[in-house]
Amino acid sequence: MKYIIVLGDGMADEPIQSLGGKTPMMAANTPCMDALAKKAEIGLVKTIPEGMSPGSDTANLSVLGYDPRIYYSGRSPLEALSIGVDLDDTDIALRCNLVTLSEDGGYEDKVIIDHSSGEISTEDAAVLINEVKNYFENEVYKFYVGTSYRHLTVWKEGEVVPLSQPHDILGKVIGDYLPKDPALKKMMKDSFDILNNHPINIERKNKGLNKANSIWFWGAGTRPALTSFKEKYKKKGAMISAVDLLKGIAVGAGMKVIEVPGANGTLHTNYEGKAKAALEVLLKENYDFVYIHVEAPDEMGHQGNVMNKIKAIEYLDQRVVKPVTEGLEKAGVDFRLLIMPDHPTPIRCRTHTADPVPYMLYDSREDKKNIYLFDEIDAAKSGIVISEGHTIIGRLFHQ
Repeated sequence: MKYIIVLGDGMADEPIQSLGGKTPMMAANTPCMDALAKKAEIGLVKTIPEGMSPGSDTANLSVLGYDPRIYYSGRSPLEALSIGVDLDDTDIALRCNLVTLSEDGGYEDKVIIDHSSGEISTEDAAVLINEVKNYFENEVYKFYVGTSYRHLTVWKEGEVVPLSQPHDILGKVIGDYLPKDPALKKMMKDSFDILNNHPINIERKNKGLNKANSIWFWGAGTRPALTSFKEKYKKKGAMISAVDLLKGIAVGAGMKVIEVPGANGTLHTNYEGKAKAALEVLLKENYDFVYIHVEAPDEMGHQGNVMNKIKAIEYLDQRVVKPVTEGLEKAGVDFRLLIMPDHPTPIRCRTHTADPVPYMLYDSREDKKNIYLFDEIDAAKSGIVISEGHTIIGRLFHQ
């Protein structure tokens, strides 16, 4: 038996007037998932424990079976694991985004336009982060290149301080959301002067792209300690994701991390490459479980782009779910498949919410007759609600 989770990050949403009251999941053309849903279990699952922030960190820990109330120590430390940074017990890891700020006025009066700097390439971002590193790195603060706009700073013998998530304050004046810590605040402020007229940003502006003109610190945390996935579930597991957070969770859990060329966390990621890698690790390398993470729906939700969010869901259906299920069927392998978002990222607010999300659990051996579709509204009608998100993987594994 093979086990698969296909995670459409931020895929869940709310009814949208311009879509005739449908959600993007309802509006998307998803023939493969529609066919699976007719023979699957449809329900709702609450991935975010009460009182915790609805981040991809807490949500994906839940989906992988790690109760965030026990295992969560901050987002950035998980990303540090992904890029091979070994944290000391007294280190604080910080997410160091490259963001787009408006150019008029003083730093505190600027508006945050884009948390992802137009989904900047890792190659361009590396040049800019290294420029920042040249100015700011010392014995206390260390800078590390990550992926696209997502990078890492380690604060030696630092402290976990409150920091605002940039995707939560899009379109807002940043003054009230800057760090209270004076050193962090000064680095962010000075980074604008370093980056705004950098040749890469001048070129981006000439091409009509958003500049990556400031760093933004958030997601402070301490060294994580995850139980081995294999010990916990008696399954050999692999992770396929373009996002350092997910790869970091996998490293911490002792799972295999599969790097797919061209997988970049954007709408134009290498979907087919992810599907192919999943089949190879399951069928050729004889792994029991694979987690296929697709970031694109979340990014489109943050951008407030409803049509591209629909497109991301359709790509997930046709370019990931379809080839994976067809490949397993062709190989004559029994499998159980869980498809779900980690959290909603509604177009309305362009950030995460803690609402329960729909899930679909399909077993290739069963011939169920199900009347519910795989979307937010029908999942609620099904009457199945899993209140503890970290238990859903046990449902997948029949444990």
